[in-house]
Amino acid sequence: MTLRLPAALALVAALVAPATASAAPTYTAYVALGDSYASGPFIPHQRTDPLGCFRSTRNYAALVAARLGARLTDVTCGGATTAHMTAPQDVLLGRNPPQLDALREDTDLVTLTIGGNDIGFGDITLTCAADSVLDPLGAPCTRRYTAGGGDELAARVQALGPRLTAVLQDIAQRAPRAHVVVVGYPRILPPARGCWPLVPISVGDVPYLDATERRLNAELGARASAAGAAFVDPYPASLGRDVCQPPGVKWVEGLLPTSPAFPVHPNAAGMRAISDLIVAEL
Repeated sequence: MTLRLPAALALVAALVAPATASAAPTYTAYVALGDSYASGPFIPHQRTDPLGCFRSTRNYAALVAARLGARLTDVTCGGATTAHMTAPQDVLLGRNPPQLDALREDTDLVTLTIGGNDIGFGDITLTCAADSVLDPLGAPCTRRYTAGGGDELAARVQALGPRLTAVLQDIAQRAPRAHVVVVGYPRILPPARGCWPLVPISVGDVPYLDATERRLNAELGARASAAGAAFVDPYPASLGRDVCQPPGVKWVEGLLPTSPAFPVHPNAAGMRAISDLIVAEL
């Protein structure tokens, strides 16, 4: 049997339409939660609501919302921990309300990057940088955190797990229709030796700190999966984009940034890359 052209076109449309609809869901009410790896400190332009949260108009949430055509409520805030999901956070020139208060019953998309400050990311960076001054080729920071045969940073990551689960459960209760995406942390250090003194982390400490970041991302992924949330892990895609790479290549800046971004945080290129991964997941 030969189909006439209009009938053939109608048949093709009927076959293609369901697949297209399922491949490209639409979102209308998007809430972004998280810490400075989500807010985008020092990436132009910085919002002032409040200034101390250091939210960029070009962070990954803003880029994702623009591509999806979704209405964005961005309550990410530099320095946030899991505690600030349900408690206010005092910041420079203001206060950020509890982040989960932004959720509504009609919220249909949520992204969350959290946990780095719970394990003391900033203090770890400064401590390991200071330790490297007298022992650049050794592993002074590793010795510090594994003294006595344990692993203090691994214990911090393990302790984070239940707090993250509680946050995800709270999100599900407040926004039951939402598609929740937990977003991990991009690679900060190269796989092996680092680049001391450009980035002052002792050569022997690089593998330990890199393993700690991978452990953190693994915990985020496991908790997301257990809660029925999606997980986007920027770590694999950021190989060769770490703090030791030249300007225009790196996605995360070093202690002395070469493009507008807070030290040891994603730059604009990093935010674009993370937004691409999130859109691909959606």
